[in-house]
Amino acid sequence: MNIDILYIAIVIVVILLSMTLHEAMHAFMGYWLGDDTAKAQGRLTLNPIKHIDPFLTIVLPVMLAITGLPIFGGAKPVPFNPQNVRWGEWGAALVALAGPLTNLILAFILFGVGVLVGVSGDSIWYQVLQIAILVNLGFFIFNIIPIPPLDGSRVLYALAPEFVRRGMETIERYGIIVVFAIILLAGPSLGIFLRAAINFFLAVFGHIFIR
Repeated sequence: MNIDILYIAIVIVVILLSMTLHEAMHAFMGYWLGDDTAKAQGRLTLNPIKHIDPFLTIVLPVMLAITGLPIFGGAKPVPFNPQNVRWGEWGAALVALAGPLTNLILAFILFGVGVLVGVSGDSIWYQVLQIAILVNLGFFIFNIIPIPPLDGSRVLYALAPEFVRRGMETIERYGIIVVFAIILLAGPSLGIFLRAAINFFLAVFGHIFIR
């Protein structure tokens, strides 16, 4: 297998920047809504070292990049106390959604920049933009899946009846184990889903910027 070192280097840099913004926005949103848990634990920062999970942030996305699969991943969860944020479960949902929505907005802006500036397919900047768009879309789509402990589950917390919430809390206690199980058990199907979802958003972006 031939490994493109430049490609992997770009992927790593993009991941570090994207996931730092993702996690920092969780922290900033929680702080804005009245919870200082993230600030007290040093997570209200743009320092990537504070947010990196060695496996989810580096190893998993790089392995996916090497094998040509859609790139997704995560980072150390930003702590927050749902009891402290304004608007109860809806406030908690906003904290959770702030991260993946940041990735979606980044992908949208970068796509627009590439179109408006006219970055060509044979330039290094085209490769950087392409990787950044795909990585951010992958992070957005994966993290928005409504299964604990992924960010999308917080929307279900706000909508679900009490007995469902208690069941979700039980699942969430296992955290990273649940993420591993999703990746291992649903790997091929997850890849198909992610690729289809990424293509959908690329088509939407294209419709907006390319007419």
